[in-house]
Amino acid sequence: MYELNEAERQALRSLAEKYMRYALDPINNEKIRLWRALNRSHMIRPMVCIDQLPWNELNNNGDLNCVNTVSPWAELELDLRKKIYQWEHFPVDLVLNPYIELPLSLTITSYGLTPDVQYQSTEEDNSVKSQHFTNLIRSIDDVEKIKDMTVTHHEAESAEWLQQAEKIFEGVAPVRQVSTLSFHLGTWDYVSMIMGVEQVYYDLIDRPELLHAVMERITHSVVAGIEQANALQVHGDNLNLCHCSHIFTDELLPECGAGKGSVSSNSWAFGLAQLFTSVSPSVFEEFELPYISRTASYFGMIYYGCCDRLDNKLDIVKRIPHVRKVSCSPWSKRDRFAEKIGPELIMSNKPSPAFLAVEQCDVEAIGKDLSYTIECARRNNVNLELILKDVSTVKHNPDNLTRWADTAMKLVNDF
Repeated sequence: MYELNEAERQALRSLAEKYMRYALDPINNEKIRLWRALNRSHMIRPMVCIDQLPWNELNNNGDLNCVNTVSPWAELELDLRKKIYQWEHFPVDLVLNPYIELPLSLTITSYGLTPDVQYQSTEEDNSVKSQHFTNLIRSIDDVEKIKDMTVTHHEAESAEWLQQAEKIFEGVAPVRQVSTLSFHLGTWDYVSMIMGVEQVYYDLIDRPELLHAVMERITHSVVAGIEQANALQVHGDNLNLCHCSHIFTDELLPECGAGKGSVSSNSWAFGLAQLFTSVSPSVFEEFELPYISRTASYFGMIYYGCCDRLDNKLDIVKRIPHVRKVSCSPWSKRDRFAEKIGPELIMSNKPSPAFLAVEQCDVEAIGKDLSYTIECARRNNVNLELILKDVSTVKHNPDNLTRWADTAMKLVNDF
């Protein structure tokens, strides 16, 4: 077991002390109440989250520089620094757990095939690089290269981590060891990386039987992973975020740390098929619905979608078992989405991050864009959340995020 030196311990303790001051602020309880209302489809006001940021552009003052370099302490320190930074600069409806969240020591394998990728960007600190993937599935025989997912819990290491964490944070913060395992059911993302997006599009027409065989094999793999995690009881039932959205619910997670047990039926998972934004609803129904339905059926609730356009496929998405939130990406027609999603599900709108990709963001334009989304939801009595994510750049001006956050919060508080 790695023994932290004094500087490493002190860095964690001082961060935890500051974190707990924010986490014990009663505003967290009020935010949980509002999230629970939204997630039971009785929205009090639209909710707001910010996630997936270009952290390399936000570290102007060195606030994100870590002292620890060994797992899990390096990851824990960086997580604390990021949450503190968000709370101080653009908290919106972020909820902080009133304890230090220590992960279990888990190993989750992928599908056996490592994507062969060439990066096109030469900018070293670019958070999003253009990529080209080589097709690794050229024939039906290659499908067998896809292996079952496996989940392993290293119990002795988990126990060592917990023992050490309790000593590190003694007198400063309570420690709760939780699973951070959240299942990504968006298997078409993986297919696009082992075959290439263009090749998948060709095979949808030329070799549909090959793609069905690929999806059958991957679905079997995912189910194997889900069932192993159930046997080990290591699903993340206490995670309060799923795909960047807070998931406090009466049924599963009524309060911080109040999960119902670490099995899939008590947990959220998320699915998506981003490359299907460019296919017809009938292709989506044939090549995505049967497979996502089999994996989603294991979970208590599902967040579906990401950057994919879904306003023209909502009638099919609604058939996914246990779906609760659906992504309305910048490529969806928001008025049509709001008209079709209905009163039971949550419209998880993704405002365009392009407004922040300038040296000085236009607050008036941001307000106009967000107001249009809110009005679409209001007009159709829709439960709405605004999730700003996939922010590739703010042109090294973190104030763009603060200005966006202030604009969004004023609009939702005036709802």
